[in-house]
Amino acid sequence: MNEYDSNRILDLVKPMGYVTTDNLLDADCYVLNTCHIREKATDKVYHDIGRLKKEFKNKKKPMVLVTGCVAQAENEEMLNREKYIDGVVGPQSYHQIPSVIKEIEKRKNKVNSTEFDVIEKFDSLNLVRNTNSKVSSFLTIQEGCDKFCHFCVVPYTRGPEHSRSLDEIIIEAKQLINNGSKEITLLGQNVNAYEYKNKAGNIFSLADLIMKLNEFKDLKRIRYTTSHPNDVTKDLIETHKSCQKLMPILHLPVQSGSSKILNAMNRKHNILEYHKIIENLRIAKPDIKFSSDFIIGYPGETEDDFNQTLNLIDKVQFINSYSFVYSSRPGTSASKLNNVDQEIAKKRLIKLQAVLEKNNSKYKEGFLNKSTEVLFENKLEKQDKYFGRDKFLNSVIVQSSKDLTGQILDIKINAFNHSSLFGTILSNDKRNFAA
Repeated sequence: MNEYDSNRILDLVKPMGYVTTDNLLDADCYVLNTCHIREKATDKVYHDIGRLKKEFKNKKKPMVLVTGCVAQAENEEMLNREKYIDGVVGPQSYHQIPSVIKEIEKRKNKVNSTEFDVIEKFDSLNLVRNTNSKVSSFLTIQEGCDKFCHFCVVPYTRGPEHSRSLDEIIIEAKQLINNGSKEITLLGQNVNAYEYKNKAGNIFSLADLIMKLNEFKDLKRIRYTTSHPNDVTKDLIETHKSCQKLMPILHLPVQSGSSKILNAMNRKHNILEYHKIIENLRIAKPDIKFSSDFIIGYPGETEDDFNQTLNLIDKVQFINSYSFVYSSRPGTSASKLNNVDQEIAKKRLIKLQAVLEKNNSKYKEGFLNKSTEVLFENKLEKQDKYFGRDKFLNSVIVQSSKDLTGQILDIKINAFNHSSLFGTILSNDKRNFAA
């Protein structure tokens, strides 16, 4: 979502004459778009600005804007703590960035723009064409969260759940497809909570939106992230069965394999319910794979709770996962609880990640000497190699003297490492296959 937001920020400032630069020292305006999910993300903001101050020690200082969820959560504190920052802009105020820049240029005042008005934001962004021309593009359809998991700051930094109108999403999707996108990933803090009611009283779900996008001939692949287990509906499961353009990989964060811990987290589902969702999706789409998120050492987690998480991993066989030691976030319910001993939590994380890595390696080994269909996104810098992803989001790298960008090809996999599969081309361009 931060990548999508950053691209839209660029669309907003282009009419002002701003362009991106790969050379930091050329920057007139430095925008640091941030996340507040983990404590280290906040620390990185100040570290990055410290590096910036050193780079510009003997040069004219650029305008410095901190945007995103850290800006939302720590706005005035951030302006007071770091005088090098000229403005903070929250994630629901991106549409105000042009006026923020003008205000700073005109009056040299520091600006705090962290209002919560997601409707005004998207109304403004709808007037600015999305110029992203990547083969694989992101498209935000929903923001905010009403779940209030006890460890999470999203409801406080992104606000309540808001779904964009179906029409404005379709218009932006058309822009991306016309720009050359072959794949669109639909985004939301709880993307499968998407629900839009039009003036006629008709209600549209994520499943309905996916089927609308399925009608575009030049769009070859559809994905969505991130999902909450509570919002995996029957019609969405059916869409996995009926829509061939919807890729057979689902990121479905579970956080823990213990129902006791899930209850303490206020996740609103238990492990039996989670297993049932996985089972139903596999019935609908037998080749579907899953990835997830895990929080290790959540307050109250015992060795038995941790072992239940390992059991869940063994049963589901996630092909990819993000895992972290619990990080207390100020203002959340869990921040008042006593933490698990950090050394114990770190040892558990190491053990869990070793299991996840073993499973991932075994999964990738299964591709050897077999073919997989890959959409190529770009050429690697200074190499005759191209990067793409298969249906399961695996990174695939192929050597080629011809431009493969935007092509969908069958690739025979010859090797793999921790992060990628490596292969050779088997087929001709499949980009014109029937919709």
